[in-house]
Amino acid sequence: MATGNSTGPNDGIGDFDSNSDVLVIGGGPAGLTAALYLARFRRSVVLVDAGDSRVAKIPRSHNYPGFVDGIPGHSLLETLRAQMQRYPIRTVRAVVDRIERVVPDAGASGPAGGRGFFHAHWRGGGSVRAPFVLLATGVEDVPPPMPHVRQALEDGLLRYCPVCDAYEAIGQAIGVIAEGAHGVGEAVYLRHFSADVTLFLAPGDAVLSDDDRERLVRAGIRWTQAPVDAIRREGDRVVVHHAGGSSSCDTLYCALGLQIHAGLAAGLGAALDASGYVVVDAHGATTVPGLYAAGDVAQGLNQIAVAAGGAAIASSAIHLALGPSFQA
Repeated sequence: MATGNSTGPNDGIGDFDSNSDVLVIGGGPAGLTAALYLARFRRSVVLVDAGDSRVAKIPRSHNYPGFVDGIPGHSLLETLRAQMQRYPIRTVRAVVDRIERVVPDAGASGPAGGRGFFHAHWRGGGSVRAPFVLLATGVEDVPPPMPHVRQALEDGLLRYCPVCDAYEAIGQAIGVIAEGAHGVGEAVYLRHFSADVTLFLAPGDAVLSDDDRERLVRAGIRWTQAPVDAIRREGDRVVVHHAGGSSSCDTLYCALGLQIHAGLAAGLGAALDASGYVVVDAHGATTVPGLYAAGDVAQGLNQIAVAAGGAAIASSAIHLALGPSFQA
């Protein structure tokens, strides 16, 4: 069991001792929740955080329970980190770029009590070994081709998640920039919140199918025939330029896809689904023994509450899998 206080972020250089119980990779809501749970289970935990959580870009979340007026994403992360600092969690700010799974010979003993272990390496020369790894590496939104994306997000002119914040766009003129059928589905979803929805095709995107057009017509959604040429902010609105003219929106939803950070899982041989998410069971376990995943990188709804819940489930399962450690 770890003792003492959390070290907090460091330069990522050097090795931790080989008897850490769990390595958590990712410092978003899933990773921070998992580290907190595991520390309270009296397990030694190393948390490696690249410092680029998707949540940090959320101007204010209104559907995470417990915050009457909502909470900015960066404030939620700061709150979780402050809570984590109360426990002996060793943290490092770094990017893990390689993990090896070491399986001992039959009857052999090792740092994981004969069950095998993972050896993770991060940029800068550091590494750690642990019998269990929880991946909370998340996803990254593909941004639209427009200047000052971060400021547009802050001001609510650009959005990525209708599940998260379509309520705030009720009755507004909503634009959706997307690729093909996925964009049709998102536009139809948003039609529940506004009668004024327009779908814009991304540059280079294929022409909509007859079935897609029929879905849009039934929902009363407009769409542009030509791909988008440029997106600009003009005052408190977003203007989408396309061949033949331009369209003005109160807010623009970007549905250009996600980059799922599942490379570490895939490198270990873990199964991914057709979309590229890590396949997990009801306890957050992947198809690789000892490897767990939680948050947006794993199958499921990409929501903060779901990420925290999945991390609680996975860390509880890891605690049981480690077995009891009878204290003196």
